[in-house]
Amino acid sequence: QVQLVESGGGLVQPGESLKLSCTASGNINSIYVMAWFRQAPGRQREFVARISDKGITGYRDSVKARFTISRDNAKNTAYLEMKSLQPEDTGVYSCNAAINGRSYWGQGTQVTVSS
Repeated sequence: QVQLVESGGGLVQPGESLKLSCTASGNINSIYVMAWFRQAPGRQREFVARISDKGITGYRDSVKARFTISRDNAKNTAYLEMKSLQPEDTGVYSCNAAINGRSYWGQGTQVTVSS
């Protein structure tokens, strides 16, 4: 019954920004780490950013100067603010979280960066 739902994806031009949200719902006792991954067509899913329950963050090297991950524990929500988006950032962005000692995935939200 635990569920993760992402939102905020869309079509933007190079240089523009988007902010993604990932909200957990259901019978939640604890959320340890929350993370974002992305997958482009024909490529493997890759790590983008993570944040622990203590607020410790980590990023993929190619995005750390442009992306910011945060979380609101009262809302069971993680965010990914993406600035200066580039075509190579295009892909399906999925949320992953350790909830009640288990790993959960959302369905993903499409981000397309194109002129």
